[in-house]
Order: sequence, then structure tokens, then C-alpha cells
Amino acid sequence: MKKRITKRSSKAATRKTISTWEQDPGSGEQPTGGPLVQRPSPKLSQTPLPTTIRKPSSAPSPKIYAPGTPEFRYWVAADALRRGSDYWGALLPGVRWEVGARLPVDLDHGVDLNAYYDRVGLRFFHGTAGGRTVYSGESADVVCHELGHALLDSIKPQLWDAASIEVAAFHESFGDMSAILTALQLPSLRQAVLTETGGVFYRSSRLSRLAEQLGWAIRQEYPTAADRDCLRNAVNSFFYRDPHTLPSSGPATTLSSEPHSFSRVFTGGFFEALAGMLKARPARDEANLLQVSQDMGRILTAAIRGAAVVPTFYSQVAANMVQLADAQFKGYRQAMKSAFVRHGVLAPAAAVAIPAAAGRVRGMGAQPERLPTITLPVAEYGFGVDAITVHAAVAAAPRGVKAAGAAVASRSITPPSNEEAAKSFLDDLVRRGRLKVEGIPRTRALVSRPHAPETHETYTHELRREGRAVVLRRVRIDCVSCPDPVA
Repeated sequence: MKKRITKRSSKAATRKTISTWEQDPGSGEQPTGGPLVQRPSPKLSQTPLPTTIRKPSSAPSPKIYAPGTPEFRYWVAADALRRGSDYWGALLPGVRWEVGARLPVDLDHGVDLNAYYDRVGLRFFHGTAGGRTVYSGESADVVCHELGHALLDSIKPQLWDAASIEVAAFHESFGDMSAILTALQLPSLRQAVLTETGGVFYRSSRLSRLAEQLGWAIRQEYPTAADRDCLRNAVNSFFYRDPHTLPSSGPATTLSSEPHSFSRVFTGGFFEALAGMLKARPARDEANLLQVSQDMGRILTAAIRGAAVVPTFYSQVAANMVQLADAQFKGYRQAMKSAFVRHGVLAPAAAVAIPAAAGRVRGMGAQPERLPTITLPVAEYGFGVDAITVHAAVAAAPRGVKAAGAAVASRSITPPSNEEAAKSFLDDLVRRGRLKVEGIPRTRALVSRPHAPETHETYTHELRREGRAVVLRRVRIDCVSCPDPVA
């Protein structure tokens, strides 16, 4: 009996093969050394979550190219974009990009060791370090991190303008979680990581070490601004601190309130939970690791959608994740709870108080489309106005889970008021030179960044006149926190 060949399988059979880095073009402390794999040429325009590369304006022919060529870099980015879209799209049927039907991508927007998402699309850059030219869009880690920002903006757009240190840091953590979960969709990488860690998944590995080449490039100019063998490592010992009490920046070995730095607390809890989930499976093999990666994606996105946007946003998401793990996945609750308690995202008492759930979790519906605004007195800042309007992560959220991060003594912290949270966030923007003021004369508050690129703007927020009000608005989300001399 002849096997029937469908149109889909016939098309798949005729797709040409491209070569790509398996994950990142770096390896540990070295700028090169990433494994190469061959993959079917991706179709970016297909659903779910279609993307389009606008720069370069035309795609090279799909075939095997040598690393270091523009054609090779194009297909590395295209493959990462398609894998990310397929992974998240399968978990979130019907979701659409916040920017429109397709997500535009610019693979070389200028000179910078950076990448960003700006509600127009994804922007990647190139920079020179240690005698090498490094392209941020050549790393699947960086591409899938930026794709994560766009995805989170699509499922929780309320977070975009939130004047909250913890919300901003969660956006960065989600980018890193997106890179890790998307990488796990590759069978070769799953097997390689299991072999590298000897089945003890919560160990530093190729998977946990994110953006190794970009981290190397940044260290050549700012040695303390990135981890010694990557940009950030998901296997870390950072413990939650009230971000409003932390310095606004610092070396990579310390925790600060800067979003990329503080993101590592939640990412560390996430990765430890991922390891615990695998341990709870029947076997620690490649098939079970794939299942865990997909289960984690479902838990994470559902928890985010149902989380109240409060100053202690980490604990809201983590508590929801614990409850969802208990309700829908056998054996995952303990792994999830333990990981977030160990990293201080949940205080022990708060974790115990999370109710066990039978069946589907109730009360995790869509949150209000817009955050409330508050008027923030700012006369002392020298902006030239007495007050501005900010979108507040509200201190009291009746639909939220009653949970908070742990203080050093393991007791739950007391969340700051709306005004305190917004002022801390504004202070950090000013100190780091990430705030631009538009249309307001006599502004004396701006902090310059003499080391910032001259080819494009790098501020993340601006104060805009909107009618009679001056409103704090987000402009973009950067990929990395540096180069900053104090970092």
C-alpha cells in the first residue's frame, strides 16, 4: 500500500536546508565556538506569529553558507525567529503581535553592542570589540530574547508603561526565559545539555549561559558589566531584595535595581523550577525535557495573564505559577514552590498560604486593558514642571494573589505605595541617563551618557506633553544594560 503524501509533507520535503548556530556563536569565555546545525529553511510569513525581515530588504537563497557571511547571519536570525514564533504560537493560539499582523525585524540597525524592541519591531546592531565585529542578531539567544519582549507585550500590554522597577525587570527575565525555552525545542540541544550536566539539570551549561558572544564583546570594553563566560547565567544564587533599596547599577557580580540585573532573581527561580519539573518526570531524557519546556511555557504565560500588576509583580506571577502547577500538572507544585522560595521571590509563609487547586484555576482572567494613572510631584527634579502623570503598578490589587517576596529574614516585605514605587523607578531612569524630556523648556534634570552611541538614541523613556499633562512613556526595551561605566 502506497503511503499518501499530503500537500504539507510534500512542501516540507522540498524545503531547502540552511546552516545555523545551534544557540549562540560564542562558547563560554570565547567569542567563537558555537556548534552548527542544519535546519529546513524557515518561512517567516507563515502563522503563527509571522515576522518579516525588512533589513536586509531581500532574503538570500536558502542554502548552506559559511559562518561570517551576511547570508549565514540572515538565516541564523530567520531560523531563530521562526522557532520562537512556532513555540509561543503553539502555546497561545490566536495571539497576535501588539505591533500588527507581522513583527518587523531589522538585522543591522547601526553600531552598538545591543538590540531592542520598540513597539515598531526588533532592532539588532553590530559592534567591534577585541578586534572582532559582533552582530547581536547572529545569536539565537539574543533574537529569541527580543522576540520574548514582543510576545510579552502582546499578551500583557499593560506592562509597557508601568512605572515599576519589578515590572521592567520581569520584562527582561521573560526575554531570557524565552531564549531558554525556545532553545529547548531543538533535539540536538536538549541531548547536549543533558549530557553536559549529567542529568543534573540545575547546573551551569550551554543552555543557562545566555548570549555568550555578546557578553564577551561587552567585557572587552567594560570588564565588570557581564558575567565572566556569558551575558547572564540563569543558574545563579541571587536572592530577592526589595528593589527600591538597591543601588541603581553595579557590577555583574552584585544585584542592583537595573532591570537586567534584577531580572536574574526571577530567571534563577524559573530555571531551578524547570530543573525540579524535569526531576519529577518519569525519566530525565530528551523527550521528557521537551515536555517540561512546553509545560513550563503554558504555566508561565497563564500565570502572567492572570497576575495583578503591582509593585511586587514577581510574587504575583510566581504564586500563580505554583497554583497552576498544582492544578494542571501532576508533581510540579513542589518544584515550583521550592525554587521561588529558595530565590526569595516568595516568602515561605506566602508560599505555604497559596491554596491548593483542584481542576482549573479560577480568577485568572484578563486584567484591565490599561493601568491607572497617578499624578507624581516632581518639582525637585528640575524638569521644569511641578508634576507628571505616570502609569502606576497599583499597591492594592483586589484580584491579585496575596503574596510577596521575602526580606533577608524570610518575612514578606511590605510593598511600597504607588507614589514610592513610581518615584524609585523615575530616580533610576534619571541616574542611568535613560530619560528624555520632550517639549519642556528649562529642563535641568537630565543626566548625559557620554559613552552612548551617536548614531541612534538609547534612552528607554521620555516625558511627553499630552494635552495639558506631561506623561512618562516607554519608548523601547534595550537588550543589555551596558555599556555603563558604573556597571
